[in-house]
Amino acid sequence: MSPRVRSTNVARPKPEPSGKPYLTGIDKRPGAALEVFQPGPRYGDGPGVVGDHVGDVDHHGGANKAVYAYAREELDRWGRELGRQLADGFFGENLTTEGIDLERMLINQRLRVGEQVLLEVSVPRTPCATFARHVGEPGWVRRFAAHGRCGVYLRVVVPGTVRAGDPVVAEGRPGHDVDMMTAFAAAMGDDDAARRVVEAGCLPDMYHQRYVRRLAARA
Repeated sequence: MSPRVRSTNVARPKPEPSGKPYLTGIDKRPGAALEVFQPGPRYGDGPGVVGDHVGDVDHHGGANKAVYAYAREELDRWGRELGRQLADGFFGENLTTEGIDLERMLINQRLRVGEQVLLEVSVPRTPCATFARHVGEPGWVRRFAAHGRCGVYLRVVVPGTVRAGDPVVAEGRPGHDVDMMTAFAAAMGDDDAARRVVEAGCLPDMYHQRYVRRLAARA
């Protein structure tokens, strides 16, 4: 199958499962299309999708987490393991893709979506308690992390409309070999992966310095 967007998904806000005083946007539902744009640089600056919702403004939103994509193939794999059907958008993704090995995309790889939109692979997702409660499976954070496939957060380089069925084409190639799977392993505590990420200098400074400090403390 040629790489494509299978569905475009926007949040249906609901109460945060732990009772925190905000609505969560993790429950996303498919629609025919969505509009992406460049939000402000910081957490709390909102998502890069018109009409989407960010509840935890201390850890989500902003340019480096503008759009989240997850593969239909991975939803199907988890569905088989969990014994239930997982709908497009269930993992909180704005874009459910098909035919793309997202976690093997290099950090800062650019992706042309349709004729207009240009996105850029950004930073890994960190599984959190809200995600775990939404999925409702024992030990979910540990299981998700151990599998090693976190999807990809994306920056918006050229804004526009993304539609279900749009082709996805990689453009150019970053000057390093760090893929999203390696960056996720670093985020989950793998120091060898963190060294590769630091040596490549491919992540935003806040993330880069986090690994620099961690490696220095363990030296």
